[in-house]
Amino acid sequence: MRASRVSLQARETKVSVNGQTALKEWAVTVDALAQGQQILLLRKGGIHEDSKDFRVIHPEFLLYPTFEHQREDLLKEVHQSRLRDLLAQEHDTGEIRFTHWAKVEELIEVSQQEPVDALSPHYIWTNSYAQSRLHWKPMVPLSVMLLRVYQLEEPVTVPFLPEYRGCTSWVDIISKVDMGNIKPVLSDGEFQRQADEIKGCLEVPVA
Repeated sequence: MRASRVSLQARETKVSVNGQTALKEWAVTVDALAQGQQILLLRKGGIHEDSKDFRVIHPEFLLYPTFEHQREDLLKEVHQSRLRDLLAQEHDTGEIRFTHWAKVEELIEVSQQEPVDALSPHYIWTNSYAQSRLHWKPMVPLSVMLLRVYQLEEPVTVPFLPEYRGCTSWVDIISKVDMGNIKPVLSDGEFQRQADEIKGCLEVPVA
């Protein structure tokens, strides 16, 4: 087996919830998740992660789009124009706009380059960038999160606070985020199809 599952405590997804925990991710990646173009994230942690390594301590979270460190050359060519479009839009640095929420349906760990390369059709980044995430802290496995992404009923804007700065993965949002009735961006069938393809690439048994 080229990868191993990590168990997650099952939680019921509610149709109306208040979300307070957020995961930082490039805005262009959040956009791809929101469009159903990909359902996975690769993580080993932020530079200033308190625990030094990434941990999925929150299996349900808001997607916090960030604009730092995004570069065209780290994306496959077909996705580079979308980054240009996002960067051309006006962004108020004094606030955060949330549009989507996610639930980790599966957590898989990989430690070798071959399975990361096999996942290439399922992410927007270049292979070399994905490989760099694997090779950073080589003794720590790379977390592959399979996410079920949901659209908030209405976008929610909250003030940006100094506590949210820094290269950390998880942020506790102080302002209340009322998500209303959330809707999955992919149908059950399409999500399962993509998830099964990803697990097939990793040689993880399909349930």
